[in-house]
Amino acid sequence: MKYNSANMNTLIKSCLTLCLLWSAIGSHAQVVKKSDTDDSKKTNNQLSVRAQSLYDTQDASDADIPWMRVIYRQIDLNKEKNMPLYYPEESTENQENLFRIVMKLLANNQIPAYEYLDGREIFTDEYRIKVKEMFDRFHILYAPAKGYSEKNPRFTVEESDIPSNEVLSYYILEKWIFDRRTSQVKPSIEAICPVLHRTGDFGGEAVKYPMFWVKYNDIRPYIARQYILASNENNVQQYNYDDYFQMRMYEGEIYKTQNLRNQSLMQMYPNDSIRKQAQDSIEKQLKNFNENLWVPSPEEIAKAKEEQAAKEAKENGETLDNDKQKKEKSHTARSSRAKKQKEAKVKKQKQPKQKKSSAAPVRSVRRTR
Repeated sequence: MKYNSANMNTLIKSCLTLCLLWSAIGSHAQVVKKSDTDDSKKTNNQLSVRAQSLYDTQDASDADIPWMRVIYRQIDLNKEKNMPLYYPEESTENQENLFRIVMKLLANNQIPAYEYLDGREIFTDEYRIKVKEMFDRFHILYAPAKGYSEKNPRFTVEESDIPSNEVLSYYILEKWIFDRRTSQVKPSIEAICPVLHRTGDFGGEAVKYPMFWVKYNDIRPYIARQYILASNENNVQQYNYDDYFQMRMYEGEIYKTQNLRNQSLMQMYPNDSIRKQAQDSIEKQLKNFNENLWVPSPEEIAKAKEEQAAKEAKENGETLDNDKQKKEKSHTARSSRAKKQKEAKVKKQKQPKQKKSSAAPVRSVRRTR
């Protein structure tokens, strides 16, 4: 069978085209397969895109913030309201305390931590701590995890080596911001610092060791998964750690506010009673600032007047109840008199007129002697 040159050229071109198509399809499949593998490795032990989007927060710009107050609080875990952060001391099947969650996230290199600078906190890469150095500083035993590298340092810490029973308090950094867009004061938690309480070899009073700062928004998606027992009277775990912080269910006293001298309230007010007055004054300022943003209603104005009258009466040695009783008695007496007068008037108006008698006149008899 004979082929001419034109047919041969067409056949060769067709074969080359098929070869190029097969090679292109094969390389594309390899690229897709490789990218899928890389993505699966990359997203391992990390949050899904949906979980991250649930906790994405758009911060207000500086132009929208005409007022801000930075507050430092100390959360004592011995207080009943703060105990959900401490218990359970040891992990159970479905529950862990806050410190264990944070330590495991740090060991797996899932969140960053920053140096504790005592009022000069800067959350940048320059002040990001190395987890290995932190473990060594606080004598926490660890071992390199599988897949450890310099770029991805990961560690394994045994449950018994996590010193959660020594973390007896937390420092919380709050920001109270007036947002011009919503005309509201929004308190938000910026960062949390676990504090170790350790005694020396010979006993004595425990010394506090602030460990590190973790940004709240970094741990928020993870702690929102952990439900807690918030009350001894209700054993239903209906709140998670994020609810606990967002609803401000904790109880913490102010130990510092951001100031020019970078001094704590202890340094500014050494006297206990004066320091307590300063703490109460700051709390009152934060509360009043939000309340004074709005024009009070007539009911609120009336209530304020009553409270002011009660206060003045108390200062004058009189009670508001006695004044009210006097006013009520006088008002009742006036009402009673007015009622009686009205009834008498109505009765007089309704009384029928007497008819004139039509009988003959009575003859008078003169008295005789």
